[in-house]
Amino acid sequence: MANTISIRAYEKEGMVTVKSIIRHPMESGFRKNRKTGKKYRAHFIQEVVVESAEKTVMEAFWGGEISRDPYLSFRFKGKAGDSITLSWIDNNGRSGTETSHIL
Repeated sequence: MANTISIRAYEKEGMVTVKSIIRHPMESGFRKNRKTGKKYRAHFIQEVVVESAEKTVMEAFWGGEISRDPYLSFRFKGKAGDSITLSWIDNNGRSGTETSHIL
């Protein structure tokens, strides 16, 4: 899936703040179509991994309860200039990856 992740990371006093939006439908599988009454098929991100300086700095395991186009924000110890890579995989085997640099 192309262009699914927007990621910004900046360092201040040794702490890196990461802000990201992942464009994804995040369908729980419990919602019903109003016209047909059938449930929509589940389609959600299961795992998110963020790496910087060849180390995993954040890992999350999600389910269908996360909203569409999830916003993710967190902090970790790091430095400006390092690369940061956010990757995800969903329950249908689709995935996305984006790499940026810490400002």
